[in-house]
Amino acid sequence: MTSETDDLRLAADFAPASYDDWRKLVDGVLKGAPFEKLVGKTYDGLKIDPIYRRAQGATPVAGRPAAAPWRIMQRIDHPDATVANAQALHDMENGTTGLEIEFADGPGARGFGVADATKETLARVFDGVFFDAGIAIALNPVLGRQNAGANLADLVESRGFDPAKVDIRFNYQPLSTMAVRGAAAAPWPEMEQPFAKMIGDLMGRGFKGPFALADGRPVHDAGGSEAQELAFALAVAVAYLRAMETGGMALDAARTAVSFRLSADADQFLNLAKFRALRLLWARIEQSCGLTPKPIFVAAETAWRMLTQRDPYVNMLRATIATFSAGLGGANAITVLPHTLALGLPDPFARRAARNTQLVLLEESNLGKVSDPAAGSGGIETLTQQLCETAWSLFQETEKAGGAFAALEQGVLQRKVAATRTLREANIARRKEVLTGASEFPNLHEADVAVLDAKPVTLAPSGEAKIKFDALPPMRLAAPFERLRDRSDQMLKDRGARPKVFLANLGTPADFTARATFAKSFFETGGIEAVDTEGFTDPAALAAAFKASGAALACLCSSDKVYAGHATAAAKALQAAGTSHIYLAGRASEQEAALRAAGVNDFIYAGGDALATLQEAYRRTERA
Repeated sequence: MTSETDDLRLAADFAPASYDDWRKLVDGVLKGAPFEKLVGKTYDGLKIDPIYRRAQGATPVAGRPAAAPWRIMQRIDHPDATVANAQALHDMENGTTGLEIEFADGPGARGFGVADATKETLARVFDGVFFDAGIAIALNPVLGRQNAGANLADLVESRGFDPAKVDIRFNYQPLSTMAVRGAAAAPWPEMEQPFAKMIGDLMGRGFKGPFALADGRPVHDAGGSEAQELAFALAVAVAYLRAMETGGMALDAARTAVSFRLSADADQFLNLAKFRALRLLWARIEQSCGLTPKPIFVAAETAWRMLTQRDPYVNMLRATIATFSAGLGGANAITVLPHTLALGLPDPFARRAARNTQLVLLEESNLGKVSDPAAGSGGIETLTQQLCETAWSLFQETEKAGGAFAALEQGVLQRKVAATRTLREANIARRKEVLTGASEFPNLHEADVAVLDAKPVTLAPSGEAKIKFDALPPMRLAAPFERLRDRSDQMLKDRGARPKVFLANLGTPADFTARATFAKSFFETGGIEAVDTEGFTDPAALAAAFKASGAALACLCSSDKVYAGHATAAAKALQAAGTSHIYLAGRASEQEAALRAAGVNDFIYAGGDALATLQEAYRRTERA
């Protein structure tokens, strides 16, 4: 046991540190550099400070009922209705509590989906499914195709189930679909009345809904920011609210007919704040309508744009973070995209992993038993408030343009999303945003991943598009690097070898290991195989090793100190040996002129445009 004196000493050693105490320590480390050096920024321009004070007086944001788990949704997207049914039954037997029905040509189908939504097809998909057994159904009807909602309603009634006792989100999403397609069969004002009637008919039959989905995914899929996604979802929801009110529905009933869906990505804190912000923003709209706010239904889907084809197992980690933050952010239902979806239709293992990601978080980590744990956190509360303010401003711009459809016609939203996407793509190219396995830490020898033998579904256009505007096309962040890897694979297949770069390591391992490791990762993210070496001090030996490597490109790797004494001679030796292009790992220094004169053509370093450098390297190897 410690003495009383020891207890007092320990208490003094671990006295609570204040914000000011922390700032003093940090300022000492910064040594005169501005504190703003530690402040980050989101794509919306929101500041992210390194530390926050506790938010005083904060209250939890109303989301799921207390201690209630979110719905574990699983995609049903196989084109063959019989196979889709088998998948659905297996998922329900193994922990899924909801089925997300994707149809071919839908905005979230990702190239697959149940082939059609006829009554016969739906009967096969839902064979053996008891609609009143606690399973949730999220239907995703496709604009211009068969009326999946009405057909499913007929099926429910024909099997003797009480519409009031089934949990079906009908998810009509015409405006989101138009945004993805960049086209509409008619102006939205002409579609409002039939849209409202369709929902009114389902409500009249006793279904409780919700029926209309304000889907923010098109903005996120297209590379947009968090505030842009929120603003779009709000604008679409308000458009649906107006349509139903115009169709004769009371506002209080109309708002219960609307639900929301957002993408969930791997930016944990920003993602959590986004889901919280949506509820606060919609409450403000309800109050503006003279309504007392009620909790809304918010669904989440892990982000399409963060999926990679290369090293797809890392997608499981991204999905776990996304699910974690969406769940803690109050999502009522979450759909995890299987980790192989970017490669093809997922097999049973990928579907199992997607399902179990949620089961582990709910059943083992008990995340569903906490309500808004971020309440009071200075950082999350600040992010939430900033997102609310920025998204509200963007929403008002959409309203000034005439609403969601008018803003799409005028390209108001698309221009903002395109600007964010361009900035995002630049950061990916420079690897300021890292995609493990794709833009960093690649594995050129990874094994192929199994997917089902099913071809993407392509349907004929559903009708003439009378109105056209700029679309919000989905993207994947890793795609530019993956295209280079595909070129490398094709060259391996055609020529028996990948393009190669010779790592001209100078000095001892202590001198070159750091930059050689960087260079290997740099080139192999683009599929250019790095030929590693043990290090050279003799230019003649270096030249001989280069000739024997079969590489057309070379990259000098070492410390600045070694470069000063040996890089010029090494570059001359490599040039004489016939290299088509010489890189140097590191930033250009005062030696740049001498190095370029000796044959160094380019410098590779953290923050440089890796994608452009790699694309040019391919052009050089193809000319060699």
